Amino acid sequence: MADETTPNGAAPAAPQVRMQVLAQYIRDLSFENAVATKGAPQGEVQPEITVQVSLDARKRGTENQYEVISKFRVTSTNKSDKATLFLAELDYGGVFLIEGVPEDQMHPFLMIECPRMLFPFVRRIISDVTRDGGFPPFNMDPVDFVALYRQELARRAQTQGAAGAAPDQRLS
Repeated sequence: MADETTPNGAAPAAPQVRMQVLAQYIRDLSFENAVATKGAPQGEVQPEITVQVSLDARKRGTENQYEVISKFRVTSTNKSDKATLFLAELDYGGVFLIEGVPEDQMHPFLMIECPRMLFPFVRRIISDVTRDGGFPPFNMDPVDFVALYRQELARRAQTQGAAGAAPDQRLS
């Protein structure tokens, strides 16, 4: 198979995307077992679990390095009386070396691909902490970071629309 070349004979310069996880860490972790402090709920317990996710990213001082923080809040309540059973909160961070991503695509890359890389570790930590806290391990369903990103863009667009005329800003 022959190499592809441009009309002048040079090879096309396709940017190579390179992502490397340099570090990952728990920035903050808390678990509250409300059952242990308040006593077991009366009657049948039917847990209802909600998961809230938020993301934050920032450029670091070193070239091509970014820090991404995934924040998870997992709340379990009793369906019948809405009493809290447990609350787990985890801020999990990663430091990434990212090269070859065009500037206009960096924000979605940071808010989708980086949290996707960290998620299996977050899932294990939440599972372990709920088990260690006296409950069955909670194995969180995968998070659709693309949908989460789109929801945030829609929310920001709505907020900007309500705040008044802002310059036309489009994402490619």
